Amino acid sequence: MCGIAGILNANPETPIDPQLLVNMAAIQYHRGPDGFGHKQFPDHGIGFSHARLSIIDLNEDRGRQPFTSQDENLLLAHNGEFYDYQRIRARLTAQDARFKTKSDSEIILHLFPRLGIDETVKHLRGEFAFSLYSKEEECLYLVRDRFGIKPLYWTQVGDSVIFGSELKVLFTHPDVKPEFTAEGLYHQLIQTMVPGTTAFKNVHQVKPGHIVRIKRKNGKLEIEESKYWDLNFPREMERAEMSEEEAISRTREELLNAVALRLEADVPVGSYLSGGIDSCAIIGLASACRQGPVRAFTIGFDDAKYDESPIASQMAERCGAEQDIMRLSGNELYGHFEETLWHTERTIYNTLAVAKLLMSRHVRDSNYKVVMTGEGSDELFGGYPAFRRDMFLHGLDSLPADEKANWQSLLNESNALFTGAMLSEKQIDDPALHFTVGFTPSCLQPWLACADLVPDLLSEQLRDEVKYYRPGAAIADALDVEQLQGRHALDKAQYVWCKTMLEGQILTWGGDRVDMANSMEARPAFLDHHLAEFAVQIPPQYRIKGRTEKYVLREAMKGILPEVLYKREKFAFMAPPAHTDEVKWKQMKDLADKHLSRERIEATGMLSYEGVSALFARHDDPETSAAEQVQMDAVINHLIGVQVLHQHFIEQDIPALAKRRADELGWAA
Repeated sequence: MCGIAGILNANPETPIDPQLLVNMAAIQYHRGPDGFGHKQFPDHGIGFSHARLSIIDLNEDRGRQPFTSQDENLLLAHNGEFYDYQRIRARLTAQDARFKTKSDSEIILHLFPRLGIDETVKHLRGEFAFSLYSKEEECLYLVRDRFGIKPLYWTQVGDSVIFGSELKVLFTHPDVKPEFTAEGLYHQLIQTMVPGTTAFKNVHQVKPGHIVRIKRKNGKLEIEESKYWDLNFPREMERAEMSEEEAISRTREELLNAVALRLEADVPVGSYLSGGIDSCAIIGLASACRQGPVRAFTIGFDDAKYDESPIASQMAERCGAEQDIMRLSGNELYGHFEETLWHTERTIYNTLAVAKLLMSRHVRDSNYKVVMTGEGSDELFGGYPAFRRDMFLHGLDSLPADEKANWQSLLNESNALFTGAMLSEKQIDDPALHFTVGFTPSCLQPWLACADLVPDLLSEQLRDEVKYYRPGAAIADALDVEQLQGRHALDKAQYVWCKTMLEGQILTWGGDRVDMANSMEARPAFLDHHLAEFAVQIPPQYRIKGRTEKYVLREAMKGILPEVLYKREKFAFMAPPAHTDEVKWKQMKDLADKHLSRERIEATGMLSYEGVSALFARHDDPETSAAEQVQMDAVINHLIGVQVLHQHFIEQDIPALAKRRADELGWAA
């Protein structure tokens, strides 16, 4: 895992400052503290830089990127891991390829000349983002993995394209002026982003499973985006028959393969361990593959309702793992809130992001660079409360209305803890999403419910700019209708979650950004695309069977899991909301006093002090329900968040900061 950056100029004779490339690496030093590199092709207007975290091929000089091909036609900078690369290397070697390093990254330089980019990506397995420039084609390729595990951003300023692993890398370029858009700010306050967008003007993400081609033609840069992979749930009438036994055995086999591949490293590999099926399955299989103990890192909260460490301890004992529990309270969580936002580069609704930042720091301080994680299990196997709600409401057409209502009542009772955050207290029906999806997915409803609060929270100017803006319509327009038509309701719900909450939250502020903040690589085995391509074929009634979510996965892992976990309903891993703890609430209020004062609000010009004050008053009203308080806790976190982001990225001189970082590190061109 690393950090990449680069610049492409439309005019090949326009020089690129090599120290600027180095500064772009230095600002993301946390992603790659083990070394840096930069390289240009003279008279081609292209330059890359790279901050390296050494996991495979620890030789500092041999593994230093950017890489060039033997014929000097290709320039490569890669972030992430390609699994199964040894087999690919062996096959290429048999075709007379010669490798200069032991790095998995180098396979790109041999696959591309033989296959072209569209065929090359089909051979890549893992989590990755890379840039590849071809002199011959005068084309820059920006490629991101299938689920968006690794980040990659780009922007065009004048006749140049600037890209990097983090937004702050782009902002290091003096011509990139960070500026919030009104729509981007709106989405920061309701949590759910429009796929492919950011909060900043003219700054884009490479979408998961996409390639951005930037080709020089007639003195201009032509930019084209294409999709190379998607989940592709089968249409209901085209789903192949599958027995329950086959679904269970294939799930076990595919997950085992994914875990075994992700144990490959030249450094020790540990595992995150919560009290959920997901991480327990991972560490159980990893222990079996290793035939020995695996280091297990667990977060414990001081609120018993949210603390999963007791069940995690049972799993650790069962598989002989060496468990390491880090306990957190409100002081730690809000005390590191501002630091966390520097890394997430977007707002967070829950302090789970802070908890994971602190956990990754603890992992690093324990001399581990790599852990496996359980992200992706719920997305593929139907684990979230929102999926059960959509399954019961829209996917059980044969049930009478009164029985559907009974299921809904049972669902709400079993998930009361998450109402307001993971489930909306009231049904939200968005016309655009209803038209595109067939219903408004439950996973989006709690955030769309916040939309009514937003206008009063914005400054008068921004309020006018979004007067007719409809966030649900913007999200619906970004979805691929072809992937939704003719699919089962559960398939649709899972697909929408993967395109919004998975990529924009779980893999961002719950994954890469807070792990790599501490130079720590996380490997989500469930998001292996071979496993995913099988999982989407599993009939919905095996993913959620009656009231049992992730039924197939439970059965596949039955021999590994403690009985209490095997029988337990889904418990979403999240930090306690602020209002549930006096210390935590005080910590949050202290941050609010700092960032949401009249003076600070007027200085940034984004929010309405009166609107913010009214929200706090409503939160504290005894008539406000607990679910509404949870919802407003999230909005308050976002309000503090946008003010902190403004301070970090708009008020601060990022180019000067990057230069200071490079000087401090001794990184020079």
